Parts: sequence; structure tokens; C-alpha cells
Amino acid sequence: MTAVDWTVLAGYFVLMVLIGIWSRSKIKTVVDYFTTGGRIPWWLSGISHHMSGYSAVMFVAFAAVAYTYGITVYVWWAVSIGVGVGIGAFVFAARWNRLRARHGVVSPLEYLARRYNLPTQQALAYSGAALKVVDIASKWVAIAVLLNGFTGVPIRWGILLTGVVTMLYATLGGLWADVLTDFGQFVIQFGAGIAMFVGVLAHLGGVSTLWTMWDRLPEGHGDPLNGPYTTIFLVAFLFIKTFEYNGGMWNLAQRYMAAPSGSAAKRSALLSSFLWLVWPLILFIPMCAAPLLVSPGKPEQSYVELAQLLLPTGLIGLVLAGFFSHTMAMVASDANVISSVITRDLAPVLVPKVRRLTEAGALKFARITTFTFVTVSMLIAILTNGQGVVLKIVVDLVAATMGPISIPLMLGLLPWFKRSGPRAALASWATGLVVWAIVKWGIESTDTTLVVALPLATSLVVYVGLGLLLPERRTEVDELVDSLNTDPDETDEIAARRTALAG
Repeated sequence: MTAVDWTVLAGYFVLMVLIGIWSRSKIKTVVDYFTTGGRIPWWLSGISHHMSGYSAVMFVAFAAVAYTYGITVYVWWAVSIGVGVGIGAFVFAARWNRLRARHGVVSPLEYLARRYNLPTQQALAYSGAALKVVDIASKWVAIAVLLNGFTGVPIRWGILLTGVVTMLYATLGGLWADVLTDFGQFVIQFGAGIAMFVGVLAHLGGVSTLWTMWDRLPEGHGDPLNGPYTTIFLVAFLFIKTFEYNGGMWNLAQRYMAAPSGSAAKRSALLSSFLWLVWPLILFIPMCAAPLLVSPGKPEQSYVELAQLLLPTGLIGLVLAGFFSHTMAMVASDANVISSVITRDLAPVLVPKVRRLTEAGALKFARITTFTFVTVSMLIAILTNGQGVVLKIVVDLVAATMGPISIPLMLGLLPWFKRSGPRAALASWATGLVVWAIVKWGIESTDTTLVVALPLATSLVVYVGLGLLLPERRTEVDELVDSLNTDPDETDEIAARRTALAG
């Protein structure tokens, strides 16, 4: 890292804080803070959705997979997400938006109390919030490890640096700041990714490298599926990511809710799908070519060594800023959505007087919640000092909760499952957790596909099965779900906004 590289990185952090300060002027109510009142253009919502979907882990763990197994990581990871988001564009995106526009829903879990009942909503909210705080802690660790590798900055100071900057703009500007910084981060990452892509091609012989390098790489590097990544793994991953990236990851549901209309949310999902199919390929080509250029001690270090080998002064700082951009985009959006769940779904139940807060009081409470949530995640990351325990906990928790939470949350939006009520939702949630515990600890399986996919599949079967065998019919549920079929008119939107402000 030269002085120019440090200047580029410092400029990036300053830009993020300035965006947060500017965004603060656009936040008047808690509705603006969590959903922008539906004022995000569809193209900006789509870019934000894409940027909020992955972190610096891509340049560490996935770089190692690309170095070892080749282009398969693009096929089973990026392509499956792109296809899953494309499916969600026609199934889920517009319905998330109409929850806000028709019913004043601010948190992705807020509608669950009406769709099922309060106990169901609280069970999903608490289990998901517990997952997110540790998940965010793991991301602080990942980016601090990268900063340490490039600059030698101690991991704890790296966590504090990235955490405080993210806390400032996320707390001040809410979802507006998240979305705008996502766009800025996309521009930065685009520059860094293109620089690395061009650098690799120039070093290996030009554009022809795109089709000639595969014969020079280890056998199987050009195969769509290679090593442990089989067809079964691909199908399971597509199944999981279709739920996860269309709202199972709560922060991504927010991007659809923040668009102006259901049709705009659909377009934003299609844009995100397109970006998932195209942009990661640009990023993965250099990672796949790395065996021809570097021989790192660990495959996880391959992308860092590529940057140090190929990029001139200044661009290394840009690449490092790109690493930060992905992680901070995901963390900021996670912090905002968890704050919305705590503010709208958990706190009013625990402390009823929260419901009686003024608009200004509710907004202040939302900012305090965001600040506190990020602080706790930073403390967890600092206390572990970058040790592997955090990442291990995250993998276990994601496997335990993603399916059980996402099945009743996502399928509850759809008209085909109106007869799956509170009984089906809670049974689905609980059974998924039990199955995960049996697979993970009972038979001590090390097969990641089995550990992650089986709880999700079990939750799906229980949810659908109980809806068919023991249907629960409620008129208010039918009205809620049917109302999500079409966009509302202007009068409905005004009424929904008043409902949201009333809490």
C-alpha cells in the first residue's frame, strides 16, 4: 500500500460518511428511514439489491474455490442466484412492494402478525435477529482480515474502522444511505473489477486468453461442475437461494418494498438477476486464471496476490475499497432491516409504550436501535479477534434458521398457500430446526448440502402438507393475500402511509 493507495481508501470512507450525512436530510419519518416511502427508482433498487447480496467473502473463500476447481463457482453460485432472483421477479418482488403500498408494512416481518398470528411473528423475528447479529460479526472479521493482509492493520482496529464508518452512514441516513452507498460502491467495484480483469488478460496474452487459458489450467477448471460441486449440489443451491435472495434475507425484501410500485419492483429484480448472471463472471475469470500467475501459500490469498502482482499504484487501494464496498453494503442493509424488525415487531410487544411514540420519537428510537445493533456485532467480532469461531457459528446458524424462517415468510405471500395458517407456520419452523439439529449433531454430517438443504426441504413439506391436510380458513388472510395481486391506486397508498406512521 502506497500513499496513493491509502488516499484512495481514505477517500472512499469519507464519501460513505458524506452520503450518510446528505441522506439524513431526506429522512423525516420512520417510514422514510426503513422503506424511503417507496421513492427509490427501480434501477437504483435493482443495483442495491445486487450489491447487498454478497460480501468480501467472495474474494477470499470463493477465490479459493475458483483457484482450486475453476469456473464451477460461477455456475453453482452466481448463475443459481441469478436464476433464483429472476424467478422471484415474477413471483415475489411485486408482492413485497404491495405490502408497503397497500398495508403500510415497514418491516418484512410486520405482515406476519396478520397473516398468521403474533406468536408466529415473534418466533421468526427472534430467531432471525439472533442469526443476523452473529452474521454481521463474521463480516467484520472477514473484511478486517483482508485489510490486515493488504496493510498490516491489526484485525481489531480494522473491525473498528469499518464498523464505525458503516455505523455513521447507516444510522444517519437509513435505507436512503444504504441504497445510495450501494450505488457508489457498485461504481467503485466496477472500476476495481474491470482493472483486475484487464490486467489478467494483458498479462496472459490478450483477449484470446478467455478461450485459450482453459487448456493451460488444471484439468476440470473449465467444467461447469467440478470436484464436490455436483448436479445435486447445484439443484439444492438453486432451491435455497431462490428463497434466500427473494426475501428470506430480509434486507433484500426491503429493496423491493422501497421501489415506487409492484411493477417497478419486478423490473428491479430483473435488473439484479441480469447483474448476477453477468458481473460475477468478470470477477471470477481472474480468480480462475490465478494458477497461471501466482502460487499462494493458501488458495484464499490468491486474489490478494493477483492484485499485488498486476495492479499499479492507486488501483490496489481501489480494489481494497471494492472489498470494503461489498461487505459494508451487506452489513448496512442488514443493520437497517434488523432495526426495522426490532422497532416495528419486537419492541412494541415487549414495551407497549413504544407504540405511542411520536413520529420524531419513533425515528430517534430507530436510529438508536441501528446504532446499538451494529455496536453489539462489532463487540462480538472484536472479542473473537478474527478467530474461526465466528464463521463456524454463522454457517451453523444459517443452516439452522434460513429454511425454517423463509418458508412461512415467503410462501405466506402467495395465494396458493392461503390455507397454511399459524399451525403450519410454527410447525414448519420448529420441525426445520429439529431436523437441522439431528443432521448436524445427531448424525454429525459434514455434507454442507445436506445440512443446509434438508431443514429447508423439511420445512417446505410440513408447511405445504399441513395446509392441505389441516387447512385453516380465515377471511382476513384471504383478503390480505388477494390484495397483493395488483398495485394500489394513489388513495390506497396515502392510507397505507398513514397506517405505517400510526405504527
